[in-house]
Amino acid sequence: MSLSGKTLFITGASRGIGREIALRAAKDGANIVIAAKSAEPHPKLAGTIHSVAAEVQAAGGKALALQLDVRDEHAVKVAMAQAAEHFGGIDGLVNNAGAIKLVGVEHLEPKRFDLMFQINTRAVMVCSQAALPYLKNSSAGGKNSAGGHILNLSPPLSMDSKWFAQHGPYTVTKYGMSMLTLGMSEEFKKYGISVNSLWPKTMIATAAIEFELGSREAFKRARLPAIMADAAYAILSSSARSISGRLLIDEEILREQGQSEFEHYRFDPAGGSLIADLFVD
Repeated sequence: MSLSGKTLFITGASRGIGREIALRAAKDGANIVIAAKSAEPHPKLAGTIHSVAAEVQAAGGKALALQLDVRDEHAVKVAMAQAAEHFGGIDGLVNNAGAIKLVGVEHLEPKRFDLMFQINTRAVMVCSQAALPYLKNSSAGGKNSAGGHILNLSPPLSMDSKWFAQHGPYTVTKYGMSMLTLGMSEEFKKYGISVNSLWPKTMIATAAIEFELGSREAFKRARLPAIMADAAYAILSSSARSISGRLLIDEEILREQGQSEFEHYRFDPAGGSLIADLFVD
């Protein structure tokens, strides 16, 4: 199904994967709510809610830029209401905002864990809860409509200790998102709302990764955010509940949709073997 006329509320959409998802949906003529903290240019990270809004409009969509801290539940409710009033409803929520610090328990400052938990895990509950009344209305069209969608950018679940050994606190907060995906998919089944998670098979070349690693050197073995955007599009445009309760990998869902070629997603066509992302065996 096309996303033409559908409204997507995307957190953390001022850059990276969130921005790419926004631009992919805009090609269909979708309405995009760019909800992020970045209203002013950052000295090291490109992109603001306003620059992405302009890009969305240039790509064929309609845009509403809202400065938002997803840790503030009151602000989230207000933003959802603004978005629904502006566009006449909300059809999809993409919980893309994230915080990362790949440090173990011994050296992680508690306030950094609080930040990761609040943005990665708690915000999924807060934003989903605030979007729920509007997503219910979107799903009222029945099985032949796309219905309401919630998409969380979180990984498949594995209890292998290697995913906890070096960065257990971060793992806990990202796994929390995925567990909420499984829970909400069942909880919201009665409303016809689809809830899924999406995670990259390989490292994705984004400013956030560059910032965390301290260089762009790994980008030679990474993919572009476009693969995540295409995978998100496949999920968000699926008919009601035809895809739900799944912790999906970008390449996996695209293969299910019939795609078999992925070389064009490489950041550097001449780069070496791709680096698997965290939580992917």
